[in-house]
Amino acid sequence: MLSYRHGYHAGNHADVFKHLVQFQLISHLKKKAKPFIYLDTHSGGGRYDLSSDFANKTEEYKTGVAPLLEQRLGQNSLAEFVSFIDSYFEQGVYPGSPEVATALMREQDRAILMEKHNSEIQVLKGNYFRDERVAIHHRDGNEGLVGLVPPAIKRGLVLMDPAYELPGDYQLAAKTVKASYKKWATGTYAVWYPMLAKAKDHDAMMQKAFSDPLFNSCVVLRFWVQSQPLDTGMYGSAMMVVNPPWQFAEQMESKLSELLSLIGGPDGGFSIDWLVNSEQ
Repeated sequence: MLSYRHGYHAGNHADVFKHLVQFQLISHLKKKAKPFIYLDTHSGGGRYDLSSDFANKTEEYKTGVAPLLEQRLGQNSLAEFVSFIDSYFEQGVYPGSPEVATALMREQDRAILMEKHNSEIQVLKGNYFRDERVAIHHRDGNEGLVGLVPPAIKRGLVLMDPAYELPGDYQLAAKTVKASYKKWATGTYAVWYPMLAKAKDHDAMMQKAFSDPLFNSCVVLRFWVQSQPLDTGMYGSAMMVVNPPWQFAEQMESKLSELLSLIGGPDGGFSIDWLVNSEQ
């Protein structure tokens, strides 16, 4: 369909949650001097102007990143992440996942950014063509990921953030990760998906799909800002993390608790559940 443009939703509660998880995963990779590779299957434009027509049509950032940045966090567990996001917000920009990755990457690290949308790929190229650490592919991210692994750099993170325009996109995301994992079992895979109204909910299906003994480990993090509606709407989002780093789940516990207190509503909440854990 390719009608989805992420600029409409940049900086909303789902973005803040997703990028917090991404920020933490990349911070873990940077603890070792050896290079890592970052693969983004649905990159979008990379960064988003919050004064654009896209952002101002929905103004979703006003209930996501904006109230988060109004806080004075001090030594709060979110302070480093919030400071990072604020450095962009002060310029009227929200960083998408490619920007989060490339800003955190070191000289020895590499990124492969994939995007299929004809308009978004032009924006993506314009934002990153000067960065010699980055390769940009105009291609379907599901096909591209399976074709590009295993990468020459053995350590790395895959971020999958499809638009989920079709119901089959959920199964496709799980199928893509499994096919890629069989070729590259040492990478970390982070798959975002929306938590929707009961009539369109795919959360249970995704948890079942990723509760696969094929994986050495898999944890699902869920974050919601309101109670689940009956018919329509997104009330939260989730991240499947295959091969999470050591103590990642424990560290995210305090961070999600803090995030909930800052941008969650009275019916908001979060959960962290192991679907596969070979060490237990």
